[in-house]
Amino acid sequence: MATKKERQRELARQAYERRMDRLSRRARRTRQLWVSAIAAVLVAAVGVGVPALLGVFKSAAAKKPVASSSPAAHPSAGPTSALVNGKCVYTTAGTAARKVSLPPATPDTNATYTATMTTNRGKIVISLLNNKAPCTVNSFVSLAGQKYFDNTPCHRLTTAQSGIYVLQCGDPTGQGSGGPGYVFYTENLKGAKYPAGTVAMANSGSANSNGSQFFLVYKDTPLPANYTPFGTITSGLSVLQAVANAGTDNSNGAGDGHPKDSVQIESMTISKT
Repeated sequence: MATKKERQRELARQAYERRMDRLSRRARRTRQLWVSAIAAVLVAAVGVGVPALLGVFKSAAAKKPVASSSPAAHPSAGPTSALVNGKCVYTTAGTAARKVSLPPATPDTNATYTATMTTNRGKIVISLLNNKAPCTVNSFVSLAGQKYFDNTPCHRLTTAQSGIYVLQCGDPTGQGSGGPGYVFYTENLKGAKYPAGTVAMANSGSANSNGSQFFLVYKDTPLPANYTPFGTITSGLSVLQAVANAGTDNSNGAGDGHPKDSVQIESMTISKT
């Protein structure tokens, strides 16, 4: 027969086990709640991605510009350079706004390219930074050669009210959601700045989601180094500034919308030396 002390120890042991069991069940419930919460966040993030793909700013203060048409699918973790063993990686994604072939995998890294963007507002001449962004330039040259940019609008202007000073082009649909049907890696981001005259790739807000949309900076703009700079305007900056002075229709918010003086790219021609 158990003594009084033995019964007390047994009761204490049982009480301890019940307490541990309760704590264990509580921990499992907490983990389950965290899993549910994380899943909800992921679902919400997917939802947020949709307006981002449509080119909607979250807020002017975020300094997150020009979201492009590029589809959500994109190369996952890109190398520091877009060149992999001397070749560019272009990944099929989404439906092309205009049917085009993929750019050649091997860029001509020794070439010097100049792009002439003829618009209804005047000509803009761009020196392409082939030595710094060869895969981006390779794609741009390929699209221009296939007349992808010809007779397309520049669908978005941001002005002082948004804190970003750019004109965005490169979507044949004019809706801010069109792309070439492929995406590729970012490059030339180390120390990237966006002074007036910069031409850079727009993206979906995700790394390595470059497509066909690009933006032209008409006034120094303090953006994070997330957008591949691939050209410098050598002539025609005043054309952009005149468009900016006419303002935007604010269709995306204050200082962000279609340019009031509509801009149509009549042709994009490339010269190579």
